[in-house]
Amino acid sequence: MRLGASSARGRFLDRADAGRQLARALEHYRDTDTVVAGLPRGGVPVAFEIADSLGLDLDVIVVRKLGVPYQPELAMGAVGEHGARVLNSAVAAAAGIGDAELAAIEQRETAEVVRRADLFRAGREGVALAGRTVIVVDDGVATGATTRAACQVARAAGTRGVVLAVPVAPAESLAELADAVDELVCLQAPLGFGSVGEWYENFAQTADAEVIALLERAARRGAASGEDRTNT
Repeated sequence: MRLGASSARGRFLDRADAGRQLARALEHYRDTDTVVAGLPRGGVPVAFEIADSLGLDLDVIVVRKLGVPYQPELAMGAVGEHGARVLNSAVAAAAGIGDAELAAIEQRETAEVVRRADLFRAGREGVALAGRTVIVVDDGVATGATTRAACQVARAAGTRGVVLAVPVAPAESLAELADAVDELVCLQAPLGFGSVGEWYENFAQTADAEVIALLERAARRGAASGEDRTNT
């Protein structure tokens, strides 16, 4: 686990600011065979700044939290692309969620994973991950269930290595995620962690349209870079 220096005012201006700060902490990946994969929606503006600053490919890894029906913010686990699944059986049991109800929730959220992946990529194929390093990026970590699922998706794709890069997360969640990645970069791991949004001056919701636009911009940049290398 590697923790970066805290921002001067203790909070990030917005997700773009957080991404630029993370890019400085990830400078050793500049111009390498690395893919930056943001978790939609809020992780994508952070990931875009990293990819843009370091000259790396950008894509998304789509995961969905399995929320307790009567308390959706409480995660029982998460599902992701390519069959990734993380389950906290203790939370599900404590919430009184039986096998049939859990299966129905998983089925619904898995279908949503497929729908959102198609929406965000706008008909493009996902960036190839096999044999490459993947930097998984979100705008912050709370419990870590969706983050772990995203790292599982990256690992299952045959990557050379998985890096988790986040602006802020509670120290206990980082410790629990350490075994899921090869490198963990976090700018702030406060002891008094309340919520991710508290660590941003502007934490406005990221729209689907913004995610789609950022991925399209990154794809155009990647295509232009490929043409430049071909013509050189």
